[in-house]
Amino acid sequence: MNYKFDPFDPNPFCMTTYFSRLDVQLQEELKKTAEAILASGKGILAVDETNEGIGKLLKNVGLENTENNRRRYRELLFTTPDLAEHISAVILYDETVYQKTDDGTPFIELLNKLNIIPGIKVDKDVTALFLSEDEMTTQGLDDLGKRCAAYKKQGCRFAKWRCPVKIGLNTPSVRAINDTATILARYASICQSEGLVPIVEPDVLLDGDHDIERAQKVTEVVLAAVYKALNDHHVFLEGTLLKPNMVTPGQGCTKKSTPKEIAIATRTALLRGVPAAVPGIAFLSGGQTEEEATLNLNEINKVQGKKPWILTFSYGRALQASVWQTWAGKDENLVKAQKELLKRTKANGLASLGNYEAGTAISAAGDETNYSANYKY
Repeated sequence: MNYKFDPFDPNPFCMTTYFSRLDVQLQEELKKTAEAILASGKGILAVDETNEGIGKLLKNVGLENTENNRRRYRELLFTTPDLAEHISAVILYDETVYQKTDDGTPFIELLNKLNIIPGIKVDKDVTALFLSEDEMTTQGLDDLGKRCAAYKKQGCRFAKWRCPVKIGLNTPSVRAINDTATILARYASICQSEGLVPIVEPDVLLDGDHDIERAQKVTEVVLAAVYKALNDHHVFLEGTLLKPNMVTPGQGCTKKSTPKEIAIATRTALLRGVPAAVPGIAFLSGGQTEEEATLNLNEINKVQGKKPWILTFSYGRALQASVWQTWAGKDENLVKAQKELLKRTKANGLASLGNYEAGTAISAAGDETNYSANYKY
């Protein structure tokens, strides 16, 4: 039989790995959403702490961990005047999807009116990876398709899933790296099948005393594994975003790195592992101080050389530490707290363009550490 090889021919004699691609209309929808999130000078506000996670923050300001107090705090964020000037999207937690403002406006409706794209954290946090050296795996795949469909119906347009990776003497193990890659790929595939843009978050943690060279190598290996798995699962890369760690030394490393050194190591790792088809990368802050996260993002964008993706931010703690300190759980501090949020969103919006000047955004907790060992949302 004479047959000319065509990788897109559905003829079963052509190739045994033939697969059905995403509908062209769905591809365009995902691509447009990803590109909208990457609007110039804007980034993502991560407000996806679990009830347990935000409960610790509420306790620090003398408030009980109640549904209404959680709602009050998030309303403070979403009603900040001019929030959309430097924020293109918000990552929500399940409870927040269904909450409303004091006047009865659903949060998602409010965000849409502001032209801020709502998204949702869909992983169900980590559990121990059996027979490993204190490594973790992330849960939540079993009912993910149904949950994604429900969130899309509520108005969410993208999702986020975090897989933390620990660096130690013998870690990350090959098994942990492959587990992270496979889980992120399955998650991304399921999200796209339900019309949500998947934000892929392999988080190489600050925990440890490793130097920047080790952090860079681990990040490169993890990214290579993740994108191999995404390809194996036929994920449409133009309809995805990456949320990685910046390449920094471990929290316990005695040799500190400058923002320029961090920027060069980060850009090098990304160039070696992230395909150019990915439209953008939104960094996590990973326990850096507010000012560190801004300075490092700024330097990453200033590095000369190839840059096939938009490089911006997806910060939680590095946008909100000063907000929490200023608000302190008191209504009379609400406007002051909102101004603190605007300081950091503007600073990081400038940093996403490489235009931030160090020290020009003086915020209440700008230089205070946000690091927490074994951090869980």
